[in-house]
Formats: sequence, C-alpha cells, structure tokens
Amino acid sequence: MKSDIPLNAGCLRPLEIIIPEGSMLRPEPPAAVVAGNVETSQYIVDALFGAFGSLAASQGTMNNFTFGNADFQYYETICGGAGAGPGFSGTDAVHTHMTNSRITDPEVLEARFPVLLEEFSIRQGSRGKGEFRGGNGAVRKFRFLKDMDAAILSSHRKFPPFGLKGGMSGKCGKNVLVRRDGRVIKVGGKAELKLKSGDVLVIETPGGGGYGRPETRRY
Repeated sequence: MKSDIPLNAGCLRPLEIIIPEGSMLRPEPPAAVVAGNVETSQYIVDALFGAFGSLAASQGTMNNFTFGNADFQYYETICGGAGAGPGFSGTDAVHTHMTNSRITDPEVLEARFPVLLEEFSIRQGSRGKGEFRGGNGAVRKFRFLKDMDAAILSSHRKFPPFGLKGGMSGKCGKNVLVRRDGRVIKVGGKAELKLKSGDVLVIETPGGGGYGRPETRRY
C-alpha cells in the first residue's frame, strides 16, 4: 500500500527538467521580466498538473492589487477558484498553489485605510462544470474615500482556466472601474489607475476548471 512521505530532495532525482535558453522561463537580456514569482509560477503549476492529467487549472493568478499615496500603501492578493480533479471538486474562493497569504480583515482594512469594502463574496456561476466541478472565484469591491493611485496585476482575464477529461473551463476574471459619475470602465488584467474619491473598483477572480464530462455528474 502506497503512503505519503515528507517532501525531500531525493524525490526530484528521477526528474530531468529541460528549460531551453531564451524561453519564457529562461529569458536572456534585454528581455523584460516581471511577476515571475506571483503570476508565471501559477501557470507553471497548472501546466504541470494538466500535463499529468491530475488536476484542472485553478484560478491561475494571485490577483495582485495595490493602492496608496504618499501617506500609506497597501498590497494584497485575492483568492479564486481551485481546479477539480479525479474524485473531488474544487474549492470556492480559496488561495491556490503559491497564494497562501491571509487577507486583511474588513474591519482592519477600513480602520487603517480610507476605503470601504462594499462586497467580498463567492462569485457564483464562475466555476467550470464537470463530473467534478471547479471552485467558484470571488468578488471583491472597493469604494475609495480619497484620491490615490492603484495597480492591478492579474491573469486569466482573456483565456480561461482549463478543464480536464471533458470538464469545462472556469470563467475568466474581470476588473471593472466605476467612476463616481457613473461611468463604467473595463480595466485590463494589468493596469495602473488614478482613482478619485467615490470611485469603485470591482475585482472578479477566475473560477477553477472542471474535471470529467458534465453529463456524468451523479449529484
């Protein structure tokens, strides 16, 4: 009977990792590089799980969000949907792979910074369908009470997290800025923003992919 063992260097000895020179994972100057630790790493993990057929893609991003001015600065990563696998569904609104940080409590956030957290909820309907369903992403909605700068660095805004074995993809994430005059502006996955007091930013994180054909689901 197989049993789990502690992770150790010997586990990797049978593996040969080939990374061609000049590739995305082995860039050469003057290639521009950024976010390898937070975004590229997520894609690598999903690619490996997908290649082995053991797990559908999770949200595949850390949804890095920063805001501030000369007096204060704030940074957080935001949870999303986990991918499904053989015999289990993905978890809703959870940090996946390298994203294991604890998010700031709403009361602490609002006490320390001039913002209102108007919504932090599960993004229903964003998970990938399948025999085992992916996890739903999250919705995080900020209202800003002072002028400030902000930035969002996020992935899977154009291409959805994949499903496996006939499972469906999770939904792409979305970033939307609602100006205080009511104008709605679609924000890309990577953007810098000049915010005015009264503006609202809505971040909808991706859902995880499903595993197995949806019609085989028994419950």
